[in-house]
Amino acid sequence: MPAALIGRIRRRADTWLFRTHVADPGEVQLTQRRVFILPTRAGLAFAALLLILLIGSINYNLGLGFALTFTLGTCAVADMYLTYRNLVRLHLRPVRAQPVFAGEDAAFELQLVNRTRGDRYAIWIDFIDAGQARHVADVAAAASATVTLSAPSVERGYLAAPRVRLHTRFPLGLFNAWSYWQPDLRALVYPFPETAAPPLPAQVGASDDGGGHAGQEDFAGIRSYQPGDAMRRLAWRQIARLDPALGGQLVTKHFEGGAPHQLVLDFAALPAIMDLELRLSRMTRWVLEAEQRALPYGFRIGALAFAPACGAAHQAACLRALALHGIAAEAP
Repeated sequence: MPAALIGRIRRRADTWLFRTHVADPGEVQLTQRRVFILPTRAGLAFAALLLILLIGSINYNLGLGFALTFTLGTCAVADMYLTYRNLVRLHLRPVRAQPVFAGEDAAFELQLVNRTRGDRYAIWIDFIDAGQARHVADVAAAASATVTLSAPSVERGYLAAPRVRLHTRFPLGLFNAWSYWQPDLRALVYPFPETAAPPLPAQVGASDDGGGHAGQEDFAGIRSYQPGDAMRRLAWRQIARLDPALGGQLVTKHFEGGAPHQLVLDFAALPAIMDLELRLSRMTRWVLEAEQRALPYGFRIGALAFAPACGAAHQAACLRALALHGIAAEAP
Protein backbone atom coordinates (compact mmCIF):
# COMPACT_ATOMS: atom_id res chain seq x y z
CA MET A 1 0.00 0.00 0.00
CA PRO A 2 1.50 3.40 -0.95
CA ALA A 3 2.80 5.56 1.89
CA ALA A 4 0.66 8.51 0.77
CA LEU A 5 -2.51 6.42 1.07
CA ILE A 6 -1.49 5.17 4.49
CA GLY A 7 -0.87 8.75 5.64
CA ARG A 8 -4.25 9.85 4.31
CA ILE A 9 -6.05 7.02 6.10
CA ARG A 10 -4.19 7.79 9.31
CA ARG A 11 -5.11 11.49 9.15
CA ARG A 12 -8.77 10.70 8.53
CA ALA A 13 -8.86 8.22 11.38
CA ASP A 14 -7.16 10.76 13.64
CA THR A 15 -9.73 13.41 12.69
CA TRP A 16 -12.66 11.03 13.27
CA LEU A 17 -11.41 9.62 16.56
CA PHE A 18 -9.86 12.69 18.16
CA ARG A 19 -11.85 15.54 16.56
CA THR A 20 -8.80 17.43 15.34
CA HIS A 21 -10.79 19.51 12.86
CA VAL A 22 -12.80 21.66 15.30
CA ALA A 23 -12.21 23.48 18.56
CA ASP A 24 -14.18 22.44 21.62
CA PRO A 25 -16.27 25.48 22.64
CA GLY A 26 -16.36 26.42 26.29
CA GLU A 27 -15.95 23.87 29.05
CA VAL A 28 -15.49 20.23 28.02
CA GLN A 29 -16.15 17.05 29.98
CA LEU A 30 -14.06 13.97 29.31
CA THR A 31 -16.78 11.40 28.77
CA GLN A 32 -16.09 7.69 28.41
CA ARG A 33 -16.00 7.97 24.62
CA ARG A 34 -13.20 10.56 24.79
CA VAL A 35 -10.83 8.56 26.99
CA PHE A 36 -8.65 5.81 25.53
CA ILE A 37 -6.57 3.23 27.40
CA LEU A 38 -3.87 0.71 26.44
CA PRO A 39 -1.29 -1.28 28.42
CA THR A 40 2.17 0.19 28.78
CA ARG A 41 5.40 -1.74 28.24
CA ALA A 42 5.39 -2.55 31.92
CA GLY A 43 1.80 -3.74 31.55
CA LEU A 44 2.72 -6.04 28.66
CA ALA A 45 5.63 -7.46 30.65
CA PHE A 46 3.28 -7.98 33.60
CA ALA A 47 0.82 -9.82 31.32
CA ALA A 48 3.66 -12.07 30.08
CA LEU A 49 4.58 -12.80 33.70
CA LEU A 50 0.97 -13.75 34.49
CA LEU A 51 0.93 -16.06 31.47
CA ILE A 52 4.11 -17.79 32.64
CA LEU A 53 2.71 -18.18 36.16
CA LEU A 54 -0.53 -19.62 34.78
CA ILE A 55 1.26 -22.15 32.55
CA GLY A 56 3.52 -23.22 35.41
CA SER A 57 0.58 -23.59 37.78
CA ILE A 58 -1.33 -25.71 35.27
CA ASN A 59 1.73 -27.82 34.41
CA TYR A 60 2.63 -28.58 38.01
CA ASN A 61 -0.90 -28.35 39.46
CA LEU A 62 0.11 -25.69 42.02
CA GLY A 63 -2.79 -24.41 44.08
CA LEU A 64 -0.78 -21.53 45.50
CA GLY A 65 0.42 -20.71 42.00
CA PHE A 66 -3.19 -20.35 40.82
CA ALA A 67 -3.97 -18.14 43.84
CA LEU A 68 -0.96 -15.90 43.12
CA THR A 69 -1.79 -15.67 39.41
CA PHE A 70 -5.42 -14.74 39.92
CA THR A 71 -4.55 -12.29 42.71
CA LEU A 72 -2.06 -10.48 40.48
CA GLY A 73 -4.54 -10.56 37.60
CA THR A 74 -7.17 -8.98 39.83
CA CYS A 75 -4.70 -6.24 40.75
CA ALA A 76 -4.08 -5.57 37.05
CA VAL A 77 -7.81 -5.30 36.35
CA ALA A 78 -8.23 -2.94 39.31
CA ASP A 79 -5.33 -0.83 38.05
CA MET A 80 -6.95 -0.61 34.60
CA TYR A 81 -10.20 0.64 36.15
CA LEU A 82 -8.49 3.18 38.42
CA THR A 83 -6.32 4.52 35.60
CA TYR A 84 -9.35 4.97 33.37
CA ARG A 85 -11.35 6.61 36.17
CA ASN A 86 -8.51 9.06 36.81
CA LEU A 87 -9.45 10.91 33.59
CA VAL A 88 -13.14 10.16 33.03
CA ARG A 89 -15.57 12.93 34.08
CA LEU A 90 -12.80 15.48 34.38
CA HIS A 91 -13.83 18.94 33.15
CA LEU A 92 -11.50 21.11 31.06
CA ARG A 93 -11.93 24.86 30.87
CA PRO A 94 -9.97 27.47 28.84
CA VAL A 95 -9.15 30.54 30.92
CA ARG A 96 -7.07 33.16 29.13
CA ALA A 97 -4.12 33.79 26.83
CA GLN A 98 -1.85 36.79 27.33
CA PRO A 99 -0.72 38.85 24.29
CA VAL A 100 2.91 38.42 23.25
CA PHE A 101 5.27 39.76 20.64
CA ALA A 102 6.08 37.69 17.57
CA GLY A 103 8.85 35.21 18.30
CA GLU A 104 7.99 34.89 22.00
CA ASP A 105 6.22 31.96 23.63
CA ALA A 106 2.48 32.46 24.02
CA ALA A 107 1.13 31.35 27.42
CA PHE A 108 -2.28 29.66 27.51
CA GLU A 109 -3.91 29.29 30.91
CA LEU A 110 -6.11 26.20 31.24
CA GLN A 111 -8.07 24.81 34.17
CA LEU A 112 -8.78 21.22 35.21
CA VAL A 113 -12.01 20.98 37.22
CA ASN A 114 -12.85 17.90 39.30
CA ARG A 115 -16.51 17.84 40.36
CA THR A 116 -16.42 14.27 41.65
CA ARG A 117 -15.71 13.02 45.18
CA GLY A 118 -12.49 11.27 44.19
CA ASP A 119 -9.06 12.86 43.93
CA ARG A 120 -7.20 12.81 40.61
CA TYR A 121 -3.45 12.26 40.70
CA ALA A 122 -0.52 12.55 38.28
CA ILE A 123 -2.33 13.90 35.23
CA TRP A 124 0.25 14.87 32.62
CA ILE A 125 -0.84 17.64 30.26
CA ASP A 126 0.80 19.55 27.43
CA PHE A 127 0.37 20.56 23.82
CA ILE A 128 0.71 17.58 21.54
CA ASP A 129 3.35 19.41 19.48
CA ALA A 130 5.61 19.57 22.56
CA GLY A 131 6.23 15.82 22.46
CA GLN A 132 6.90 14.63 25.98
CA ALA A 133 4.52 16.25 28.46
CA ARG A 134 6.18 18.89 30.66
CA HIS A 135 3.39 19.59 33.18
CA VAL A 136 1.76 17.35 35.76
CA ALA A 137 -1.24 18.21 37.94
CA ASP A 138 -3.09 16.76 40.90
CA VAL A 139 -6.74 17.74 41.25
CA ALA A 140 -8.41 17.23 44.62
CA ALA A 141 -12.04 16.25 44.94
CA ALA A 142 -14.47 19.14 44.29
CA ALA A 143 -11.53 21.39 43.39
CA SER A 144 -9.64 22.65 40.37
CA ALA A 145 -6.06 23.08 39.20
CA THR A 146 -4.68 25.64 36.78
CA VAL A 147 -1.85 24.94 34.35
CA THR A 148 -0.11 27.29 31.94
CA LEU A 149 1.09 25.82 28.65
CA SER A 150 3.37 27.67 26.25
CA ALA A 151 3.60 27.53 22.47
CA PRO A 152 5.98 29.45 20.19
CA SER A 153 4.59 32.29 18.10
CA VAL A 154 5.94 33.00 14.64
CA GLU A 155 3.91 35.80 13.08
CA ARG A 156 1.52 38.53 14.17
CA GLY A 157 -2.21 38.01 14.43
CA TYR A 158 -4.16 35.47 16.42
CA LEU A 159 -2.46 32.24 17.50
CA ALA A 160 -4.91 29.44 18.22
CA ALA A 161 -4.02 27.12 21.07
CA PRO A 162 -2.61 23.83 19.74
CA ARG A 163 -4.28 20.53 20.55
CA VAL A 164 -3.79 19.38 24.15
CA ARG A 165 -3.03 15.82 25.21
CA LEU A 166 -3.75 14.55 28.71
CA HIS A 167 -2.57 11.18 29.94
CA THR A 168 -2.09 9.32 33.19
CA ARG A 169 -0.58 6.03 34.39
CA PHE A 170 -1.73 6.29 37.97
CA PRO A 171 -1.64 4.22 40.15
CA LEU A 172 0.58 1.26 39.11
CA GLY A 173 1.75 2.29 35.65
CA LEU A 174 0.50 -0.88 33.94
CA PHE A 175 -1.94 1.08 31.74
CA ASN A 176 -1.84 4.45 30.00
CA ALA A 177 -5.12 6.38 29.67
CA TRP A 178 -5.19 9.46 27.46
CA SER A 179 -7.48 11.99 25.85
CA TYR A 180 -7.27 14.96 23.48
CA TRP A 181 -8.71 18.45 23.78
CA GLN A 182 -8.76 21.37 21.38
CA PRO A 183 -9.27 24.51 23.55
CA ASP A 184 -11.21 27.36 22.01
CA LEU A 185 -8.57 29.89 22.99
CA ARG A 186 -6.46 32.36 21.01
CA ALA A 187 -3.50 34.53 21.90
CA LEU A 188 -2.97 37.90 20.23
CA VAL A 189 0.54 38.19 18.77
CA TYR A 190 1.90 41.73 18.35
CA PRO A 191 4.54 42.61 15.74
CA PHE A 192 8.03 42.30 17.16
CA PRO A 193 9.40 45.79 17.92
CA GLU A 194 12.20 46.95 15.64
CA THR A 195 15.53 46.69 17.43
CA ALA A 196 17.24 49.69 15.78
CA ALA A 197 14.30 51.98 15.19
CA PRO A 198 14.92 55.72 14.57
CA PRO A 199 13.82 58.27 17.22
CA LEU A 200 10.19 59.16 17.70
CA PRO A 201 8.79 61.51 15.03
CA ALA A 202 8.73 65.22 15.80
CA GLN A 203 5.85 66.39 17.97
CA VAL A 204 3.31 68.77 16.51
CA GLY A 205 3.93 72.21 18.01
CA ALA A 206 6.81 71.06 20.19
CA SER A 207 9.03 73.59 21.90
CA ASP A 208 12.68 74.18 21.09
CA ASP A 209 13.95 71.83 23.74
CA GLY A 210 11.83 69.04 22.27
CA GLY A 211 10.37 68.15 25.58
CA GLY A 212 6.94 69.63 25.48
CA HIS A 213 4.19 67.13 25.74
CA ALA A 214 2.61 69.22 28.48
CA GLY A 215 2.08 72.92 29.01
CA GLN A 216 4.37 75.35 30.78
CA GLU A 217 1.91 77.13 33.05
CA ASP A 218 1.15 75.10 36.19
CA PHE A 219 3.72 73.13 38.14
CA ALA A 220 2.17 69.71 38.84
CA GLY A 221 5.02 67.99 40.71
CA ILE A 222 8.05 65.89 39.93
CA ARG A 223 8.49 62.51 38.31
CA SER A 224 11.34 60.16 37.44
CA TYR A 225 13.63 61.32 34.67
CA GLN A 226 12.76 59.92 31.23
CA PRO A 227 15.19 59.89 28.29
CA GLY A 228 14.53 62.97 26.16
CA ASP A 229 13.53 65.29 29.01
CA ALA A 230 15.04 68.78 28.74
CA MET A 231 17.99 69.45 31.05
CA ARG A 232 16.46 72.75 32.20
CA ARG A 233 13.48 70.81 33.57
CA LEU A 234 15.56 68.80 36.01
CA ALA A 235 14.46 69.43 39.61
CA TRP A 236 17.92 70.19 41.01
CA ARG A 237 16.68 71.08 44.48
CA GLN A 238 14.99 67.69 44.88
CA ILE A 239 17.94 65.90 43.28
CA ALA A 240 20.31 67.48 45.84
CA ARG A 241 18.23 66.01 48.66
CA LEU A 242 18.50 62.47 47.27
CA ASP A 243 21.48 60.51 48.52
CA PRO A 244 22.84 58.35 45.64
CA ALA A 245 23.92 55.78 48.24
CA LEU A 246 20.25 55.33 49.15
CA GLY A 247 19.15 54.81 45.57
CA GLY A 248 18.74 58.47 44.58
CA GLN A 249 18.00 59.26 40.97
CA LEU A 250 17.28 62.13 38.60
CA VAL A 251 13.82 63.68 38.75
CA THR A 252 12.08 66.10 36.39
CA LYS A 253 9.61 68.90 36.92
CA HIS A 254 6.17 68.14 35.51
CA PHE A 255 3.84 70.90 34.29
CA GLU A 256 0.19 70.96 33.32
CA GLY A 257 -1.91 73.48 31.44
CA GLY A 258 -1.00 75.66 28.53
CA ALA A 259 -1.02 74.54 24.93
CA PRO A 260 -0.30 70.81 24.68
CA HIS A 261 2.21 69.42 22.19
CA GLN A 262 0.95 66.35 20.41
CA LEU A 263 2.94 63.34 19.31
CA VAL A 264 1.20 61.50 16.48
CA LEU A 265 2.29 58.07 15.29
CA ASP A 266 0.94 57.87 11.76
CA PHE A 267 1.43 54.64 9.81
CA ALA A 268 0.80 56.44 6.51
CA ALA A 269 3.72 58.79 7.22
CA LEU A 270 6.24 55.95 6.94
CA PRO A 271 7.88 55.44 3.52
CA ALA A 272 5.67 53.27 1.32
CA ILE A 273 8.74 51.48 -0.09
CA MET A 274 9.40 49.93 3.31
CA ASP A 275 8.30 46.36 3.89
CA LEU A 276 4.89 46.14 5.57
CA GLU A 277 6.12 44.06 8.49
CA LEU A 278 9.05 46.41 9.05
CA ARG A 279 6.71 49.39 9.20
CA LEU A 280 4.52 47.58 11.72
CA SER A 281 7.60 46.69 13.78
CA ARG A 282 8.72 50.33 13.78
CA MET A 283 5.30 51.54 14.88
CA THR A 284 5.35 48.93 17.65
CA ARG A 285 8.71 50.20 18.88
CA TRP A 286 7.49 53.80 18.84
CA VAL A 287 4.36 52.90 20.82
CA LEU A 288 6.47 51.18 23.49
CA GLU A 289 8.96 54.05 23.61
CA ALA A 290 6.25 56.69 23.93
CA GLU A 291 4.69 54.73 26.79
CA GLN A 292 8.05 54.32 28.50
CA ARG A 293 8.62 58.07 28.32
CA ALA A 294 5.04 58.82 29.42
CA LEU A 295 4.40 60.88 26.29
CA PRO A 296 0.73 61.16 25.25
CA TYR A 297 0.57 60.12 21.62
CA GLY A 298 -2.02 59.92 18.89
CA PHE A 299 -2.19 56.87 16.69
CA ARG A 300 -3.34 56.37 13.10
CA ILE A 301 -3.33 53.28 10.96
CA GLY A 302 -5.71 52.68 8.08
CA ALA A 303 -9.23 53.69 9.10
CA LEU A 304 -8.36 53.65 12.82
CA ALA A 305 -7.43 56.87 14.62
CA PHE A 306 -6.94 57.22 18.38
CA ALA A 307 -6.77 60.56 20.18
CA PRO A 308 -3.56 61.41 22.06
CA ALA A 309 -3.35 59.48 25.33
CA CYS A 310 -1.10 57.12 27.23
CA GLY A 311 -1.58 54.21 29.56
CA ALA A 312 -2.05 50.46 29.43
CA ALA A 313 -5.44 50.55 27.70
CA HIS A 314 -4.25 52.97 25.00
CA GLN A 315 -1.10 50.93 24.41
CA ALA A 316 -3.08 47.68 24.15
CA ALA A 317 -5.49 49.23 21.62
CA CYS A 318 -2.63 50.51 19.45
CA LEU A 319 -0.71 47.23 19.56
CA ARG A 320 -3.87 45.28 18.74
CA ALA A 321 -4.46 47.47 15.71
CA LEU A 322 -0.91 46.80 14.54
CA ALA A 323 -1.24 43.06 15.13
CA LEU A 324 -4.46 42.76 13.11
CA HIS A 325 -3.65 45.23 10.34
CA GLY A 326 -4.63 43.63 7.05
CA ILE A 327 -5.94 40.44 8.73
CA ALA A 328 -9.65 41.08 8.42
CA ALA A 329 -10.50 37.37 8.54
CA GLU A 330 -9.01 37.11 12.02
CA ALA A 331 -11.14 39.81 13.58
CA PRO A 332 -13.20 38.45 16.51
